[in-house]
Amino acid sequence: MNIRTFRIGGIHPEENKITAEMATKVAALPKQAIFPLSQHIGAPTKPVVKKGDKVKVGTLIAEAGGFVSAPIYSSVSGTVFKVDTAIDATGYRVPAIIINVEGDEWEEAIDRSDKLETLAGHPELTPEEIVERIKTAGVTGMGGAGFPTFIKLCPPPGVKAECVIINAVECEPYITSDYRLMMEHADEILVGLELLMKAAKVDKAYIGIETNKPQAIDLLTEKTAGNPNIEVVPLKQRYPQGGEKQLVDAVIRRQVPAPPAIPVNVGAIVQNVGTAFAVYQAVMKNKPLFERYTTVTGKKIANPGNFLVRMGTPMRELIDACGGMPEGNNKLLAGGPMMGKALTSTEVPVCKGTNSVTVISEEEAVRKPVQPCIRCAKCVSVCPMGLEPFLLATASAMHNWEKVEAEGVTSCIECGSCQFTCPSHRPILDNVRLGKSTVMGLIRARNAKK
Repeated sequence: MNIRTFRIGGIHPEENKITAEMATKVAALPKQAIFPLSQHIGAPTKPVVKKGDKVKVGTLIAEAGGFVSAPIYSSVSGTVFKVDTAIDATGYRVPAIIINVEGDEWEEAIDRSDKLETLAGHPELTPEEIVERIKTAGVTGMGGAGFPTFIKLCPPPGVKAECVIINAVECEPYITSDYRLMMEHADEILVGLELLMKAAKVDKAYIGIETNKPQAIDLLTEKTAGNPNIEVVPLKQRYPQGGEKQLVDAVIRRQVPAPPAIPVNVGAIVQNVGTAFAVYQAVMKNKPLFERYTTVTGKKIANPGNFLVRMGTPMRELIDACGGMPEGNNKLLAGGPMMGKALTSTEVPVCKGTNSVTVISEEEAVRKPVQPCIRCAKCVSVCPMGLEPFLLATASAMHNWEKVEAEGVTSCIECGSCQFTCPSHRPILDNVRLGKSTVMGLIRARNAKK
């Protein structure tokens, strides 16, 4: 077996995939659902409902606010309580629609049957029709970034896609939602992949899976055995292999240049395995994106598990379903311990990009005292983007934004490998994030003046 991986940097943190063999459960409906109006990269959505309106499961509640945007649909039936603000994963109050849940009545146009629809059975689906259905359903990247999926399927002029790469890596510690999705819905995922291939007008696809998921590799290899256009690619366990640029390097041995270059500039369109499943449901079942697979986990959680969750469900209700928050001081993350966001409230709702709710105990989360940099260059050797994190962090701390920009901070994917490996426990990523956000703001300001 030829086991591939990316060529620059990388680490191997402790996995802690304690929920890997736990079958997915359907989470209980929330009492009240909260829908932040920005659940994706791009312009926030615009509400199309108001206080007192009745909605069903699958009712459009917010339309796209621009070209780079994605509509939001209700995951519950009930009454719009208010269009106000709510705390999201950033810790700030953001515009949101709040719905009181009353029953579970679905829009009639949604096909709720278990019948597997195939691309061969729907010759009427043109590439343009597939893209339009994906766009209308509000499908976004399900791996966390939240980029509207239809845009990836429409490369800029002069750029031609050659293949679709399905990101089934799930290299973050703790998270197993994608793995369970593959084990439980492999057929739907493969139809979703075929839809993505047709939409992108390519005849080659790869599914990248790390070798710590041998059952998923075997299952998908077996199901694609008769299709020479789809190849399952076993990958060495290495973080952050789930990053788009790292996955492209690992699978097709092409390196994506620095921003503004994206994977399609080297011929690849990368989509998360959860996105492929959402595409199947959107195109074949007329089902908008309003629920997702999510892992609820942590070493001290009494009953961790994987759940099919309606978006808008407060994380507190999921944690309660797993035995409640453990005693002591804990850190709550939306996502995994490497790239997840620390939350200020358990009332933060599950959104389109929420692949995990992770509870880290105080013993794991507490930071060790910061020591002087010993110039060991470990942060440089593990950076998957070939940057010099110690230099970026120092320049950021000194507010030397010109230096920060010149050293390529916009290429940073914020994976945390540098901070993870630092023997002096320096807040490298914290400072680099400060520098990156500041430089991105300065770039936007410059472009606005042109």
